[in-house]
Amino acid sequence: MNKMENLKKTGKLKDGSQVVLRPMLKKDRVALGDFFGRLTPAELQFLRNDVTDPKVLDEWFDDLDYDRVFPLLAFKDDEVVANASLHRVARGWRQHLGTVRIVVDPRYQEKGLGTLMINELIDLAQEFGLEKLMVEFPLIATGALVMFKNAGFSPRAVIEGLMKNREGENLDVVIMVLDVLAYAGKI
Repeated sequence: MNKMENLKKTGKLKDGSQVVLRPMLKKDRVALGDFFGRLTPAELQFLRNDVTDPKVLDEWFDDLDYDRVFPLLAFKDDEVVANASLHRVARGWRQHLGTVRIVVDPRYQEKGLGTLMINELIDLAQEFGLEKLMVEFPLIATGALVMFKNAGFSPRAVIEGLMKNREGENLDVVIMVLDVLAYAGKI
C-alpha cells in the first residue's frame, strides 16, 4: 500500500456532513478529471492550467512529486469535491515559501471545505518547515478573499490589471500571505 494512502483524514463541514481529505494518488486520475469536468467555464477561468485538457492531468499524474507539489483532494463518497495543492521550491530564495492553490466544487462552497483544506495545507507547511504561505487570485473573487482571511492569511498587495478574464478585461490580483511560524505560535 502506498504510504500516502495512510494519510487520509475525515473532516466535518458546517452542515454536519463529512468528507475525506487525502493526498492525490495515481489512481485518482479519472475522479479528478470528472471533478474538473463538472465545473463551468466561469469556475475554471482563473485556474493556472487548462484542466479540461487531458494532457495537463496526464502530466500531473505522470510527474507526481510530493516534495515539489503536494496535491490534496477532498472526497464525498467516491467523488472529488475539492482540489488543493501546496507548491514548494527545494532551493533558492523561495525555499522558505509555499504557494497554495485551491478549487472547491460550488455545491460545497460556503460549507467550510475550503478552510478545512487550507488548514490541512498549513499543517503540512509546518511539517515541511516552510515559513510563509502565499496565494494569489483575482480581487473580484470575494469568496476566496473571505476564505483565506478566515484561515489566517492577510492581504499584502493588490496588483492592478495583472490578469484577464475570459472577455479580455483586465482584473486586479490580490496576494495574500500567512506567516506559518506566527500561526503556529512559534514566534
